[in-house]
Amino acid sequence: MRFGIFYELQLPRPWDPGAEHRLVQESLEQIELADRLGFDYAWAVEHHFLEEYSHSSAPEVLLAAASQRTSRIRLGHGIVQLPVGYNHPARVAERIATLDLVSNGRAELGTGESSSEAELGGFGVQRATKRAQWEESLDVVTRLMVEEPFAGVDGRYVRMPPRNVVPKPLQRPHPPLWVACSRRDTIHLAATKGIGALSFSFVAAEEARAWVEDYYATIASEQCVPAGFAVNPNLACVLPLMCHEDEATAVDRGLDGSQFFGYSLGHYYVFGAHAPGGTDVWQEFEHNRDRFGFGRDAAARIGQPLGAQLMEEGMGALRGAVGTPAQVRELVAGYEAAGVDQLIFVSQAGRNRHEHICESLELFARTVMPEFHQRADAHETAKAERLAPAVADALARRPPPRSAPAGYSFPASPQF
Repeated sequence: MRFGIFYELQLPRPWDPGAEHRLVQESLEQIELADRLGFDYAWAVEHHFLEEYSHSSAPEVLLAAASQRTSRIRLGHGIVQLPVGYNHPARVAERIATLDLVSNGRAELGTGESSSEAELGGFGVQRATKRAQWEESLDVVTRLMVEEPFAGVDGRYVRMPPRNVVPKPLQRPHPPLWVACSRRDTIHLAATKGIGALSFSFVAAEEARAWVEDYYATIASEQCVPAGFAVNPNLACVLPLMCHEDEATAVDRGLDGSQFFGYSLGHYYVFGAHAPGGTDVWQEFEHNRDRFGFGRDAAARIGQPLGAQLMEEGMGALRGAVGTPAQVRELVAGYEAAGVDQLIFVSQAGRNRHEHICESLELFARTVMPEFHQRADAHETAKAERLAPAVADALARRPPPRSAPAGYSFPASPQF
């Protein structure tokens, strides 16, 4: 199994004048530490206007900065929002190629469509068409990175004449493709397109097994028609992490951050009402957490096996990998047995402290990660051999790169 760390750049109120600067610098320090410790991936999300929940509106800048402070860790967009109101496909292709060059070929391209009204309404993206916009844009982005020159597109949402988009990425044909998934049907969709599934739904290992089985069965079936020009068969799950030798200390340091992550997600995507520049999400979390299933009692019980969500008297509470190395090892083993390829840990959440996050990463890397890393290479080799015929068949179903119309050119200035 591989391991990643994930950044929303959460910043609960109140904010002092240096808060955002400190947040970014500490996050970069954590990514640099994770690289030294042997973590495999660092993921950064793209969100807009989601105060306190996510201040990561320009992940390409954060990841580029991280690329110059690290040497081996993969740097992933988790995710770029592809509906054209957010990002023109040519700009996505240019940015990911540049990140791939400055990182010496370590970029990963996760994409998605978002569903928060803050973002959809802010950029004028129609909820009814956002999935169709994502699909059309994803095809265009991959062609922009491969076709020399890009042959042009006259789609429903994207119209662009032939142009040669430069630079091209170091990884060929392009960096590995992923998509954000919150439900089983989106994981299935990822498999039909031959791209990695980034599951952000805090699914338990037992439930993940069924998702994994369907995902890989679909990759190996005729339903798989790759969205890009390479297949990336991988499924990742997200969990909170705070590891300490003493369970009570782990809970004290990490549980509220985990709970705030879930609550603030719900605030923007499910039950909240937000006044820009006015709503105090952390304060509402403290007042309303029990009512919305983020109380401490169920998740803070000492000595219980860990899980994505822990239940008590019909109420669930997000906990994940907040506990001792032995507890976290048992939890990780369950996901490995279920066939999950990567666990992505959320530690920078709520008011979790930088020094505690760093201590947790160090302890996990020393006491838990090595045994799973030892099995990862053999697992990946066997998986690649098993899937090789299916991947070749899938790529044969994918229409090849196109050529621009013969003799096409454009003038330096309009001709009147």
